[in-house]
Amino acid sequence: MSFQAYLDNIENKAGLTPRQFIELATAKGFGPGTKAAEIVGWLAADYDLGRGHAMALVHVITKGPQIAATHVDSGTAHSDPSDTLWLDGQATNPHR
Repeated sequence: MSFQAYLDNIENKAGLTPRQFIELATAKGFGPGTKAAEIVGWLAADYDLGRGHAMALVHVITKGPQIAATHVDSGTAHSDPSDTLWLDGQATNPHR
């Protein structure tokens, strides 16, 4: 599953876009430098997200939407079309 697919699945499950999760995380004081375990615990408790999905959000909360170029058009199951993840919801994603 691509990184973007993880984020899209989270939106389907929780009804929130990645950008909305970033805003909620910021309001809780989470951001760059926050330990993954803190964010994973919050996402599990409040949104019933598993570790894999939570870790996708940990990345965008702590590091932003950029991903390594090695994941772009790699032809693997984890391949993404861009090195920048779309955070504003599936319906507006120009790469779909």
